[in-house]
Amino acid sequence: MNKPKILIIMGSTRQNRQSEMVATYVAQLANKRTDLDFELIDLRDWDLPFYNEVAGPMSLKGNYQNEIGKKWATKVGEADGYIIVTPEYNHGYSAVLKNALDYVYYEWNRKPVAFVSYGALASGARAVEQLRQVAVELQMAPIATAVMIPFIWSAFGEDGKPKDGGYDAQIDGLFTDLAWWTMALKKARENK
Repeated sequence: MNKPKILIIMGSTRQNRQSEMVATYVAQLANKRTDLDFELIDLRDWDLPFYNEVAGPMSLKGNYQNEIGKKWATKVGEADGYIIVTPEYNHGYSAVLKNALDYVYYEWNRKPVAFVSYGALASGARAVEQLRQVAVELQMAPIATAVMIPFIWSAFGEDGKPKDGGYDAQIDGLFTDLAWWTMALKKARENK
């Protein structure tokens, strides 16, 4: 049986972003797991224009006109779950992440999503709260376990790892919860 596939999605494309450092760290820990297959997705590699199809993705049912949109739909659809690494911009998440989420619909359905956020004092918590609402509307299952990293500009050392060693255990717990939800929902989708 193939291992369930999890996409780790970097939620920022701007210069000097922190999501690359955080997502790379999460991916390094993910590669130690044997129960899930992970793929790191950089939205910089997905030049999605602002959504401009003739109808919403629910109405189009996968019949997208934009070629990059079709490829994005395929990539999202092949996954069994997701980890979104998100910054907090002005008490919310990034526009590029919103656009990527809104671009497709059915491909996200009935799959779990976990969040790793970062920011200043609030550590991205407000972005995650907004993302949970969007995930529910996309018929995803946002898991309760999340990892939130405050004061991101000083949280990591030059080695690319958090100075606080407790994040390894938190992220491992996130992986464990995500694995349970991924297996349960994958089985339910297959028995539909």
